[in-house]
Amino acid sequence: MSKRDLKKYLTELNKEQLEEQILELYAKFPPVKVYYDFVFNPKEASLLQECKLKITHEYFPIKKMGRRSRPKMRRSVAQKFIKHFLLLGVDSFLIMDVMLYTIEIAQTYSGENTITQELFYKSMYNSFDQAVSYAIANGILYEFKTRIIAIHKETVAQKWKNKDAFAAVLERLEL
Repeated sequence: MSKRDLKKYLTELNKEQLEEQILELYAKFPPVKVYYDFVFNPKEASLLQECKLKITHEYFPIKKMGRRSRPKMRRSVAQKFIKHFLLLGVDSFLIMDVMLYTIEIAQTYSGENTITQELFYKSMYNSFDQAVSYAIANGILYEFKTRIIAIHKETVAQKWKNKDAFAAVLERLEL
């Protein structure tokens, strides 16, 4: 069904029928419920806190039964949150905060542990490049300038293999 056909169909319904359809969508499809729950009660602070907690647990998992489980270090966890926040229409400052937090927590972990996986460094570079591009696109680059530069400095301090790629992103920006 095209958008035009849908619009025609919806104009033919009366108010009660429209309400009934929306309530049915709300009940049947979890994404619709999540969307309306967010629209009418946008608890962005609690969403942000939950997101940061889950990202932190990717690198610093909670001890289970007296022993510490291994960190998974999955970038995909943060990416799912970012995508979800974009779909909900969360404030761009909060999305940018999550993007940078993901890299910062990974740097905290790599500062304490040796990481031999090349994919980790490539993944963090992709996250950095994506975050800077997002900041530019949303006109919020200068509000996050300090954190962006700090991330680059940390890649140099930790002697990341791709620190030059991080530097190239900053050179393009002329920060």
